[in-house]
Order: sequence, then structure tokens, then C-alpha cells
Amino acid sequence: MRRKRWLTGLLVVLGICGATAVTIYLYARQQINLAGMLSEAAIANVSVPEGFAVQIFASGLSGPRFMAVGPDGVLYVADRGNDRIVALPDADGDGQADEIRMVAEGLNNPHNLVYHEGTWYVTVPEGVVRLTDADGDGVAESHTPLIDTYTPSGQHSSRTIAFLPDGRLLLSAGSTCNVCEEEDPRRAAITSYDSPVGQDQLTGEQIYASGLRNAVGLAVHTDTGQLWVTNNGRDLLGDDIPPETIYQVEEGTDYGWPSCHSGTIVDPEFGFDGACESVGQPAVTIQAHSAPLGLAFYIGSAFPAEYQGDLFVALHGSWNRSVPTGYKVVRVPMANGAPAGPVEDFATGWLNSDGNADGRPVDVAVGSDGALYVSDDKGGFIYRIYAQP
Repeated sequence: MRRKRWLTGLLVVLGICGATAVTIYLYARQQINLAGMLSEAAIANVSVPEGFAVQIFASGLSGPRFMAVGPDGVLYVADRGNDRIVALPDADGDGQADEIRMVAEGLNNPHNLVYHEGTWYVTVPEGVVRLTDADGDGVAESHTPLIDTYTPSGQHSSRTIAFLPDGRLLLSAGSTCNVCEEEDPRRAAITSYDSPVGQDQLTGEQIYASGLRNAVGLAVHTDTGQLWVTNNGRDLLGDDIPPETIYQVEEGTDYGWPSCHSGTIVDPEFGFDGACESVGQPAVTIQAHSAPLGLAFYIGSAFPAEYQGDLFVALHGSWNRSVPTGYKVVRVPMANGAPAGPVEDFATGWLNSDGNADGRPVDVAVGSDGALYVSDDKGGFIYRIYAQP
């Protein structure tokens, strides 16, 4: 036992030393810039287009990640740093949460939550947990793990779920590495499961789509039922390669990782002739290393007509780039369920002119009031962007 602990400790030390050495090497070559990640958090001076305004909806959270609107019209948040799910009611409609109400605690780094068929489903690094609120008081009395086999976490620990119109549950898990051959086919992929309603565990496991290095954001188009995902590309190929991507995912499609990136770029380590010939192509490309996470189609009615149906994406921000990029929310104009124009900035300012970041946007959600809510896991804030009357 002592020998095993000694070996484990040695491996941890060697891993830390190796990561430090790589960081120093990359810093010397000006391939990384950690200013945006390491600078102190603050309320960002967010800029939005004319006719919109911004306010702080909630503060005092710890690493808030994905959000969802419940059947009661209240915004719910995975407060990851506090291992809990919270509700943020705004009963008086002043654009600021009245309180932070605890819904479920004792969860392991919850990332994503979806309300489906009368129940909340939450993702943790190990898999999916269902919350039960039998007495209807707004607090979950029990947590039921529906699957807990997504270990070890590896490089990417977040899990994201979405439900297809046919009731199947989709679960995405990023790669365990920057670029490698995975042993578990569920990593760097999206896996589908039968409807979990009334079940004590997830069944019918099938690979829905593969070759997605880190598909953090999942959104099902309300009109078409089509799955859209954000995908974070590999690092260490320079400032501008490969572009980040958004895919309109087709079931059964391989999107290329680790041999092909962004549909056209053959990997220098794992690539081969013809690696990109049959892979799925992105619907949208974004500046490399921007780290797109949450995405949402605007389905409210409060924004001007030209924004109806458009796609909004939160860019968490770079580290593997000499000049920081991302740290903002962008808009993808849409028409008839497809991109209809180039990606454009919608909300900026989390990244300062000095290259430091006050915050890091994670998710975007359309509230019951038609405003766009943005979670910031660095500052612990939820921002509310609304159209001025």
C-alpha cells in the first residue's frame, strides 16, 4: 500500500513538473497568454448594440456554468463552484434576482441542467443525475445517478445533455487530452440514450456523433429539431489554427478529431492522406482558441425583428494564443434554420484593452422576459442584456 501511494505521489509530481515545463516552453515561444484567465475578476464594462442595455442580474455565485428556464419562468443555474443548483427568481420584474434560492446541493461540479417531462436532469463529471422534488417545494429531496461511468475526467470534465424531439437523451463528453486516440468511444463524442422518463438508469447507449474534441454546448432548434453544437478545437498549432466550430450535427457522422480539424485541416501528428475527405463540415467557424461554450437560439419576442431566430454563442476566451481572443458573446444571423451571415460581435467588454479579462462568458439563455442572460464563471455574475423600449 505504501509503495502504491509513493508511486501515485511520484506520478503526480512528475505530471506537475511536466505541465510546468510545457507552460514555460510555450510562454517563451509566445504561444500562450494567461492574462485573461489569471487577472482579477470584476464587473465588466459590457458594450452592446444601440437599442440594448446591460445590467447585473445576479452576483455572489461561484463558477456559474449553464442555465435553463424552468416551467415557472424562473432562471436556474448550475453553480458549479458551490456544488449546487440554484434558482434566481425576479418576482418584481426589476431585472435583478430577488434571491439565490438553493434547489439541490451536494452535487459534484454540476455543469449543465435541463428540465424535461416534469424533472430536472443535471450533468456532473461522472454522468447524469436526476433531481426529485416530490413535495413540490422547489427543493430536491433526492438525487438519482442515472449513469456514473464517465471517468476518468481527463482534460475535459464538463458534460452536457439535451433532449431530442423523440425523447432520447444526448450526452456530450470532451476528449481526455489535447489530441490522442481515445480508448472510450464516448469521449470526444455525443452519445444517445433511450428516454430516461420513469427509468432508474440510462439504457440504449449508442454513439450519436463522433470526432468532436470538446462539444460543450448543445442546443436543439425549436422549429427543425436539429442538434447544434459548439466545438473547441485542438491547441498548440499556432494563434489561428484550427478555427473553432459550430456544427449542425447529423446522427452517425464523424467530425474528424483527432485526424482532421474544422473539416479541412489534417492533424500533423494523427492525420493521414484523405483524413478530411469524409468528415462532417462545420456550419460556422470562429477565431481559433475563442473557446465557444453555450449557445442559444433567440426564441423570445422582446428583441427587434432582425434578431428573431438568430443564434447567440458565449466565447469563454483563449489561453493558447499570443494575443487573447474571445471573452464575449457573438451573434450568428439565421434564416430558415441556417446561417445567413458572418459571425458578429454582440456583447463585448469582458476583455479589457490591456489584455486582462474581468470575466469569462460561459452560457447564454433566453429568459421568460425575452432578455438574454449570460453567465460568467470567473466573476460569479449573471448578466442580463435587454432591448430598451
